[in-house]
This record gives sequence, structure tokens and C-alpha cells, in this order.
Amino acid sequence: MSQPLFFNLQATHNANRWYLPLSPAVCVGPPGNLFMFGGVGMGAAIAALERTCERPAVWATAQYLSYARPPSIVDLDVRVPASGKYNSQARIIGHVGDKEIFTVNAALGARESEHSAQWLEAPKAPPPEDCVPADHWRGGGDDLHSRIEVRVAQGRYGGATAGTPDKDGRLLLWIRSREGLPIDSSFLAIIADFIPGALGNALGLNAGGNSLDNTIRYRRIVPTDWVLADIRVHGVHGGFAHGAMYLFAQDGELMATASQSMILRVFEGARD
Repeated sequence: MSQPLFFNLQATHNANRWYLPLSPAVCVGPPGNLFMFGGVGMGAAIAALERTCERPAVWATAQYLSYARPPSIVDLDVRVPASGKYNSQARIIGHVGDKEIFTVNAALGARESEHSAQWLEAPKAPPPEDCVPADHWRGGGDDLHSRIEVRVAQGRYGGATAGTPDKDGRLLLWIRSREGLPIDSSFLAIIADFIPGALGNALGLNAGGNSLDNTIRYRRIVPTDWVLADIRVHGVHGGFAHGAMYLFAQDGELMATASQSMILRVFEGARD
């Protein structure tokens, strides 16, 4: 591993198999019913693919099929059906025993090019130190949410406790690891799975969602202490919701874009 990761991804004697031991630190959910955060599965798959192919990810898409719970071990099996001079097409199946948990398809590679441009601009947002801290609504504990710092720049996040609802469907969050881990492709994949957290803000209700999928597309990852997540809920209908996220560095550099579909969950009362 070239740098520390948010999760404990382990290599095996087989270059095309990796494994991920699950602990509460990479899981979410109510006490006694924790499950692996979907973004952790996608992030682990991207890390495994980049290390197997020895190329950076260009895009990756995950389909979430089932839940994996601690203390189980998720095996990640890599397949690289096509690999050329500049890019590889690859996929991963993540499973616990015979139970398939997620599938990730991806393209990886890089080409020399004199062109580098960005047309999507970062939204105007106050700096992280001037924004409202948003502790997760379940409070303390040692799960994934206790390891990620979130500050609200626009909208409401975390039940009814942080920020003001903004019914244009847009939520701006500053996000970083509390452990000072670097912002890399796998950590951006974890942040990308925060799109369901914008549903309550968009609807003006105590609401969230379960991820069905997630797609992330990488532009240019640069050193930054915080990531500005510009989250936009596009619409809800028939019990499902769809949204997108744009991930910027503190200097306004567009690092990645993401999109997601979710099962809509509306809860009774406030999360207090």
C-alpha cells in the first residue's frame, strides 16, 4: 500500500484477490445492527483495482446487492478482461462466503496530454472553520460517522440539528477524516455515498435513503485538507430518489463527480 487507507484492505498470495475485515469503524446503522457503509465497499474496490492494475481509476460504478455485517470478512475478487497500453477495463465482485454484497465495474489508466481544463465552478461557501459542525444524529460510538468530520455550509444535515433546510435540493458539506488521512480516490468514493444525507434537506422532512448504486468519475485529485461536497437531489418519485455530487478541493479544483439512486426512507419525528 502506498499510503494509509480509511479501511483495512489486505492483499493475499493471489494478486487478483483482496479481503476486507469488517469492524464497527467502517460500518453504520443502529447499535446491534451495524452494516458496512456502501462507500467503504466501493472505496475498497477502487483501491484494490488501482493496486492490481497499477493504474489510477478514471471512473467506477457500484451496484449494492446486500449487507455485510461485522465481524465478517469481505473478499474482493478482481477481473481484468481488457487491458491496453493506456487503460484497463476491470471489475470486482465483493462477497462474504457465497453471498454477493456488491459489484464494481471500472476503467483505469492515464494518458499524457497538454489539456487540463475545468468548466464547472465550485459554489461560493464559507470556509470550514466558519460552518456548523454536524455530528451524526446517533451521537457517539465507534462507527464510521465518528471518524468523519462534517461541517454544513448550506442546507440541513443530520436530522434537525445542523443547518437550515434548503428546499432547492442542494446541500453543501465540508468533509474530512478526523484521523488526518489523505484525500485519495478511495476516500472520495466514501464521501460520494453521502448523497442520501441530502434527502431530508430537499424534502424538508426527516428523511434519508438506502443506496442502490453509486458512480464516481475522477477528474484531478489534488492535495487538500477538506473536500467541499456539492450535493444536489434531482427528484423523488415512486419511493425512489436520484441525486448527484460534485467534489471540490479547498482551492476550487474539481476532483470528481458522482451520481446515485436510492430507496427513499421517511422517518417519523425528528432524529434527536
